[in-house]
Amino acid sequence: MENRKRRRRRRRRQVYRARILVGLTALAIVLVAAASISTASKKSAERKAQKEQELKEKELAEEKKKKEAELAAKEKETDPEENPEKTDKPFTLADLDNPEGFDTRPTENGIVLQNPQIDLNGLDTTGLDWGQGGDKDQWNRPAGCLQYQEKFGKYNAYFIKDETEKKVIYLTIDEGYEYGCSPRILDTLKEKNVPCVFFVTKSFAEQNPDLVKRMIAEGHEVGNHSVTHPAAGLYSQTIEEQTQEVTGNHNYIKEQFGFDMHLFRYPAGKFNEQSLALLNNLNYKTLFWSFAYLDYDVENQPDPAESLQKMIDCLHPGALYLLHAESETNTQVLGDFIDQARAQGYEFKLFQ
Repeated sequence: MENRKRRRRRRRRQVYRARILVGLTALAIVLVAAASISTASKKSAERKAQKEQELKEKELAEEKKKKEAELAAKEKETDPEENPEKTDKPFTLADLDNPEGFDTRPTENGIVLQNPQIDLNGLDTTGLDWGQGGDKDQWNRPAGCLQYQEKFGKYNAYFIKDETEKKVIYLTIDEGYEYGCSPRILDTLKEKNVPCVFFVTKSFAEQNPDLVKRMIAEGHEVGNHSVTHPAAGLYSQTIEEQTQEVTGNHNYIKEQFGFDMHLFRYPAGKFNEQSLALLNNLNYKTLFWSFAYLDYDVENQPDPAESLQKMIDCLHPGALYLLHAESETNTQVLGDFIDQARAQGYEFKLFQ
């Protein structure tokens, strides 16, 4: 009896051990399988990351290769040996004779216009005081210039040139009186090979004949700024008086310098519709501006750095820049303005 019990206890212990062994074996199998799955997943993720990295490197290499090809093509375009027709060369006033990109240079004796005549009767005589305003379009062009150009362009008046496809600046400088800056301004324009329209009054021409001669000789355009520069505006005078303000200066420049002027700028930018038509009938184009700033007060000159930044911030296609020659600030920053404008892709053309 006792032996039987011992045999039963022994069998139970054997069964228990067998179960434990089976359990441990199963656990080991599970752990091994889990480890294998983890390793496989990790390897799969690493392979995926590696493929993504290889694809990214391939794309970068292709992009770099494409950029290098584009750069090589551009260099080829500007290479004198590969493409001599597109060789960059320093701009000179002689290039104004080039119809590709520059206005025709005026004749030695100026230009004579033959404008269609306009009936002055019934035209608006309300005085207007021009200023370009602060609103800009997507090309940084003053909105007021575009509105006035559309309204008054039929009178041969220009507030801006509508040339959004061309990064062109037309430089104009008003000469009411000489303050010692004009020779240095002319020096800068000559150094930079930039053409300009100088609007002169009769008194300026009488007192500074050598400067007017130099303007003409160096390829610039001399424009009409009236005889007396009436502060109240040209339109404040009668038709006869306005005519004398224009023709008196025109005839003086013609007689003294053999030069026919065809561009006019209103003193202080004050005008009306009837006066614009009168200027047209006197065979003139009237130039206003799409950029100007407070630069003419010789006793309170603006900061040069701030002024230069203002000029650059206002760059726009077809710009008519108005500067005053009595400004020491303009004299100081003109060269830097030209350089920085050209660095942004702008050209300086002579307005015709």
